[in-house]
Amino acid sequence: MEGSSYTDESAVGCFLSVKTTLGDEFEGQVVTYDRPSNILVLQEGAKQGPRRNIRLLKANYIKEFSFLGHGDDPLDLKKCYIDLHSLQAREELALRQAEAEAERIGVGVTSEAQMIFDALSKTCDLGIHCKQYSRITNAAAIHH
Repeated sequence: MEGSSYTDESAVGCFLSVKTTLGDEFEGQVVTYDRPSNILVLQEGAKQGPRRNIRLLKANYIKEFSFLGHGDDPLDLKKCYIDLHSLQAREELALRQAEAEAERIGVGVTSEAQMIFDALSKTCDLGIHCKQYSRITNAAAIHH
């Protein structure tokens, strides 16, 4: 495109109708394009507000597209809304879940013992403590 005024930045804000080589069809607004990775970042639909669907698409997977118009920069900081309290609450919940899952992994146990514990924990509330775990496994061995 030598001699033309086209730049990667001029695509930002464009509304496109896209068909991919995998058969997906959607409409979205160009957020950015990364030339080294050949990835196009699109915000699906024309929805504005706190929740947006973002699609990262390798440009080689675009079968065809249609230009629908040009809008404002989708990352305009004056219009961008980030709910920090909601993000912090989601982060705290994710950390608690990760800690609980990490505590359920046995140290120094065989993979078979871990699989038994995981199966039992799905059917009843085992708790996380090793004493409860050993009682349940002993009881299971007696009944077996």
